[in-house]
Amino acid sequence: MFAVLHLADFSLQAILRARADLAGKPVALLRDERSDSPVLACNARARSAAVETGLTGPQALARCASLALCQPDPAAETDAHAALLSVAFSLSPTVEATAPGIATLDLAGHAAGEREPRLRAALDQLAAHGLTATAGHAATPLLARYAAQLADPFLAVENRRTFLAPLPLATASPPPELMPILTGWGLRTLGDLTDLSKADIAQRLGPAGLALWERAAGETIRPLRPVTPAPTFAAYYDSPYELETLEPVLFLLRRFVDRLALELSNAGLAAASLALTLGCVDDTALSRRIRLPEPGTSADVFFRALHTWLESLRAAAAIKTVHLEIEPVRALIRQHGLFDNTLVDAHGFAETLARAAAIAGSDRIGTPHLEDTHRPDAFALHPPALSLAPAEPSTPFTLRGLPLRRFRPPIPANVELQSGFPAYLWTSDLHASITAARGPYPVSGDWWETARAWSREEWDIEAADSGLYRLTHDLQASAWFIEGEYD
Repeated sequence: MFAVLHLADFSLQAILRARADLAGKPVALLRDERSDSPVLACNARARSAAVETGLTGPQALARCASLALCQPDPAAETDAHAALLSVAFSLSPTVEATAPGIATLDLAGHAAGEREPRLRAALDQLAAHGLTATAGHAATPLLARYAAQLADPFLAVENRRTFLAPLPLATASPPPELMPILTGWGLRTLGDLTDLSKADIAQRLGPAGLALWERAAGETIRPLRPVTPAPTFAAYYDSPYELETLEPVLFLLRRFVDRLALELSNAGLAAASLALTLGCVDDTALSRRIRLPEPGTSADVFFRALHTWLESLRAAAAIKTVHLEIEPVRALIRQHGLFDNTLVDAHGFAETLARAAAIAGSDRIGTPHLEDTHRPDAFALHPPALSLAPAEPSTPFTLRGLPLRRFRPPIPANVELQSGFPAYLWTSDLHASITAARGPYPVSGDWWETARAWSREEWDIEAADSGLYRLTHDLQASAWFIEGEYD
């Protein structure tokens, strides 16, 4: 048993799928850029305004002033056909790219009761990809194609002769040189032709007539020419107009990630990273590789990761081309233990961090780790881990001296010295004499790097009626600070 997925007006559907600026507008597809080029197809809004196929561009505009005229877009057709094949491969491993917008599938491996529900689900999936399709199901590829072209949206051929007999003769694609003869004989339908003897048709019309009779009777049986899924997972579009805002780029990327996520699932793979390249009209390019927190196949996760980066992007010129490529890896399968400290939603966590970095800066987001230095409070921000290792047993901490509650940042202070010792202290909130002082305790480090060298003196002081404090003197900046208070 075979099935056919058919996209009517394929070239027009491909354009409408790729261009956000045409949403909700009457659109007509012209054969080429010439002024007298005929209309090949139009959408429902254009038809409601009396636009018909065969009209020239000016004639169509005379009937609908708001009509958008387009020419075939090979890049959009390539991506739309790839989306059709990706849905087809989700149904069967044997898929033939019969023609642009037509895919033929071998459904021999499916139970009879599963075929119609799965084909209807495939039509819904194509609709989610921005494509309106019909499906036909029959015993031969040719009958399935006839059924798909007549379906609304699904048609299964049960009785071959009953189905074919009322169809117009043009359904079987008769050779142009035979049409006058057949019309002269009064033949109008496939049933009219097959009512005549097959041998008589072959004798009078030759091999071309014999092939036509067999097509009209549904006797043509041929093996499929299966295609193989693409070895890479990439999408490319060269826009016929400049993309000056974020919305059309996101519209296009949504189409890309929906298709590529389905192709990954069909191949049993997952995405490790996304590589996005935006080509500008000034021949520059903006590129970014986004590594995902963990391999996955969710189109929503891919789209949110791209959206987060694009929100912070500022391009000097309009976008002309969009290229997205996915790095595939084996899908991650693991069993979590009862006490594992892993993130429930690693992608959501990474997205939140990316949004925070876009606002605060990437150098201010992360997990603090102490640096290998004696500089007080020296730390660096590292990317947070997606899972935490089990805590190692630790020995009880022995408290030595009074605990110091640090002020972050330290409080600037003015200090009066007497005989080299601090005698009086005042800050924005504190004015007090110093009744006792111990120090100075000199500390320094990184002297071998001029830009990072530091040197300071520390004092432990008692301020009258205030408390005990850590007072520091930054020797390089010649500034005093209250670093903290002893409890």
